[in-house]
Amino acid sequence: METLENSLTEYGFRRIIITVTAVICALLELIDTTIVNVALNDMRGNLGATVNEIAWVITAYSLANVIIVPMTSWLSQQFGRRNYFASSVLIFTICSFLCGNATNIWELVIFRFIQGLGGGALLVTSQTIITESWPKEKRAIAQGIYTLGIIIGPTIGPTLGGYLVDNFSWRLIFYINIPVGILAAILALQYVRSPVFEQKRPRTR
Repeated sequence: METLENSLTEYGFRRIIITVTAVICALLELIDTTIVNVALNDMRGNLGATVNEIAWVITAYSLANVIIVPMTSWLSQQFGRRNYFASSVLIFTICSFLCGNATNIWELVIFRFIQGLGGGALLVTSQTIITESWPKEKRAIAQGIYTLGIIIGPTIGPTLGGYLVDNFSWRLIFYINIPVGILAAILALQYVRSPVFEQKRPRTR
């Protein structure tokens, strides 16, 4: 009988696509935790917020991450990993658009919180998807690829954010997620597979 581990192992082009998609999604989450920092002053001036109010843009996202991460495994089993992963990408992407369109500070905070619920799931689920897509003997390579993405993400955020804010608008730090998020969601629905958990049947005499 094919084991759960073997059933999710991918080869060739499918493995490459799944790995790239998962790393991109992890990068979206990590970049978004730092890219906002360099835009706080511009947001505060544009939205007429106080220093304490603008701090909630970061706090709301972090709080949502803390809430959703422990629930990720359970939610994946309830809705299927592929569906949950793709839904999280779409929630993150839609809320990126809404954050960019926010007209006041509390709209931004609410949309940022919901964005964090989608983003928090991406980091954990991406790692699981990458690990299970590679054969057991090559999982060290898979983890190395994932770790490289984790290291790069936080360093890209401030640099990219500073460039966008200085040359364009703070709203673009959210809009830039939209095309990447849509592509990632399509690839996730097309290529990512959900594990099938078999229920143990009672023994019959």
